[in-house]
Order: sequence, then structure tokens, then C-alpha cells
Amino acid sequence: MIENLDDWKKAGQIAAKALDYGRKLVKPGTKLLEVAEKVEQKIIDLGGFPAFPVNIGLNDIAAHYTPTKNDETVFSDQLVKLDIGAHVNGAVGDNACTVDLSGRYADLVKASQEALDAAIKIVKEGATLGEIGKVIQDTIKARGFLPIVNLSGHGLDLYETHTEPTIPNVATGDDTELEEDEIIAIEPFATNGQGAIKESHHAEIFSIENEKNVRSSFARDVLREALEYNGLPIAKRWIKAKGLDFGLRELIKFNIAKEYPPLPEVGGGMISQAEHTLLVQKKGCMILTKLKE
Repeated sequence: MIENLDDWKKAGQIAAKALDYGRKLVKPGTKLLEVAEKVEQKIIDLGGFPAFPVNIGLNDIAAHYTPTKNDETVFSDQLVKLDIGAHVNGAVGDNACTVDLSGRYADLVKASQEALDAAIKIVKEGATLGEIGKVIQDTIKARGFLPIVNLSGHGLDLYETHTEPTIPNVATGDDTELEEDEIIAIEPFATNGQGAIKESHHAEIFSIENEKNVRSSFARDVLREALEYNGLPIAKRWIKAKGLDFGLRELIKFNIAKEYPPLPEVGGGMISQAEHTLLVQKKGCMILTKLKE
């Protein structure tokens, strides 16, 4: 039996409730920053902490965009990916959905959701990563779209949002088997573009990878504050220390911090996303982020 299962279950439910709450806030005219801040506060009000900044990907952005401190961007007719994580004592619940404010991409939204549902049906002890990837790929292609080949699902661990195993969204033939009591996030992305993402620029999310001595007072202040997040991803807007940009540049230069830039589709294609956190069991799985009524 997995240790701290109650924490994992609680984190999953907090993440699910926060996603349901956030989905209802995504409306034309509302600021992205308002949604992100309200959802992050909701997670805290429910008894958890954000496992990473609320990710809001518009149109061709798959992941890693979170609003800036003074972000004035508002929702209009975009295809919106909302990716939300909560943790309880380091145990992480991670889930995502897509909201189509344009009304033009219903089939694309269904492609990622149906791929997630199909993958969940075969998750159990002994299921292979290649089998899961093939089911995701086949389901998305059946809708006439492509999976994102260089994004994947992932394992979860205490204070770690991305660990082994890497769970592909395409058929890889990988015969690595899932093990009982593994906690994983399955995360299909579907697109009407070329089927891959690239790194962009202007990262608003970072994490601390190593703890080393630094020279400038700016870097020391940023590091001191960032260490409170136990290695989990951090939004720049969460940091109160002065000289954030200068200090963070030094931390990145010396491989103390790592940035996570937004990830657009290489051909500018629209992207949909769906995600759940699962506990692998002998004969199936428990969906930790399934919202309980």
C-alpha cells in the first residue's frame, strides 16, 4: 500500500475542485490573472497549496504560460487549456481541461478527452507505456487530429511534478510496464497543426534545481524565498523579493534555477488538453482527480 495515500487522495480532490471552479471562471472579458489568482487561492482555501502556478494556455500554447504580475490579457474567443495542480504535504494532484470559448473546436476538445478516457481504461499493473501511447494516438487520429509527440504524461512523487515513468502520447513500442501503487498523470494533447511543440521565450515559471552560494544580494533574496517551495515550480508573480529579474538571471546562469518557457505548437496549430492523476492498481486504476459529487 502506498504511504500517505490520504494525502494523495486529498490533493487529487482539491485539484479536481479547483479545476471545476476555474473552468467556470473562464469567460470572455475576464482577465487571465484574475482566474489564476482566484484558483490558486481556492486551492489554499481547500486545505492545499499550488503544486505549480496555474497554467493557462491560449490557442496554440500547450503549456507553461502563467499570467505576469500585471497581466492585462483577457479571455475572448480563444481555445483555453487550464492545467491545475495542488499538493498536500508534497503529495500532488494534477489535472487539466480545455474550454472552447470560440465554439469552433468541439471535435478537437473531444479528441484529447476521449484519448484520456481510452487510456484510463487500460491502465493497470502490467500495462505497457507503449500500449498507452498507442491508444492515445489512435484515439486522437480517429478524430482527424494529431497527438503532440514531444509532450507526455509523467509520474508524480512527493514534491515532484514530473518523475519517471514518461508516458508517451504516441505509439513508441516501449515495453516498460506500470507497477502497482505508481502514481501517474496521463496527459494527452491533440492538435490540428503539425503535432509537435517548441520552446518560446519570456518564461514566467521557474524552479530551484540546486542550492549553492550566490554573490549578489538580489540572488540571495530570490533564492531564500524560492526555497520555501521545496523545488516545485514557482510563478515570478509569487516572489516578493526586490530585483527579481536580476537575481533570477544569476540563479539561472549558475544552474541553480531552471526556467519553463511557454510551449507553442510548431505550426501554430490549435491545441486541446485533458489530464487526470491516477493510482495504478492490480486490475485497473483509481482516478485521484475525479471530482466527487
